[in-house]
Amino acid sequence: MKKVTIDIVKEEKVDNRVNNTGRPVNKKSARQIRLAKQALYAKLNKQFVSGKEFKINNDTNNTYVYSVSNVDKNTGYISSNVTGHVCNIEYIGRTKVTGYTFVLGRKINIEINLKQVKF
Repeated sequence: MKKVTIDIVKEEKVDNRVNNTGRPVNKKSARQIRLAKQALYAKLNKQFVSGKEFKINNDTNNTYVYSVSNVDKNTGYISSNVTGHVCNIEYIGRTKVTGYTFVLGRKINIEINLKQVKF
């Protein structure tokens, strides 16, 4: 008796049909609204950390840029295109950025809401 080998070729779906539930997504559901907010906050945070220019309070003249510190990668500073160094940043959250600056020998705390920043 001779042995016969059969090659089995498995067909795989290329169009990713297994992930389609077949029903439309309700964009007004609480889950979809929460996911959209999370995506927006992640986008704003990524733009800020990457060093994209932004404006605060609809200021037409000043644009600010966040730069990462060379010593500690978790901290950095904000600089302006007009005045140069503005403040030091010590914490970057999902939507809040806190920092400080010194004015006439006094430490001034600064908090920036990323939802109100224009990129």
